Amino acid sequence: MGETQTPQATPATTINFTGINLGPLADPDFVDAAQSLGCAVAAIKAVAEVEAAGTGFFKQPDNRPKILFEAHLFSKFTAKKYDASHPAISSPKWNQALYKRGPAEYDRLGQAMQLDRAAALKSASWGKFQILGMHYGTCGYADVEGFVKAQCDSERAQLDAFVKFIKANPKMHAALREQRWDEFALRYNGTGYKQNKYDTKLAAAFAKHSAVGAGQ
Repeated sequence: MGETQTPQATPATTINFTGINLGPLADPDFVDAAQSLGCAVAAIKAVAEVEAAGTGFFKQPDNRPKILFEAHLFSKFTAKKYDASHPAISSPKWNQALYKRGPAEYDRLGQAMQLDRAAALKSASWGKFQILGMHYGTCGYADVEGFVKAQCDSERAQLDAFVKFIKANPKMHAALREQRWDEFALRYNGTGYKQNKYDTKLAAAFAKHSAVGAGQ
């Protein structure tokens, strides 16, 4: 008889997701990013506010990057292998009801990592701009591990990944520069953006941050 195959994965408990530099982004950080992207500072602040309620890390004593684990992506990256045995973390379709929200998303991530580490990390969105781990290459990283490590480092690292991610998609980049929030929402958040009123939330956040900037 051949040996029983076990998942070649490392439990999530061996990874230290604790944030290193927890200070928030300062206005000069947003200005640098806006100049690099050729867009308004308020546009970047709007995305940050809507994506992760303005902060890249869960509050103390948690101190881990904000994440949201996507079961439908984990299913895709594992060829639906775990759909039947682990329906809470592997689903053939997007199912908002599976979200636990907040730090409890790390419980879901940990379960998935014990099955397939790389697929799990790629299936979560990370940090202040909630960029999916699957986009690690677009954000300038050789592998998803490097991307996740950077997301744990600081909000500035999260911002830098956002800038690279936007630049890699000319149509999304143009939509951000021109504040075409419906187009940006579609390309950044997917076809379900209308259900979450993502475009109208972005427009409102942009108006708010523009007003604050004008008053300074």
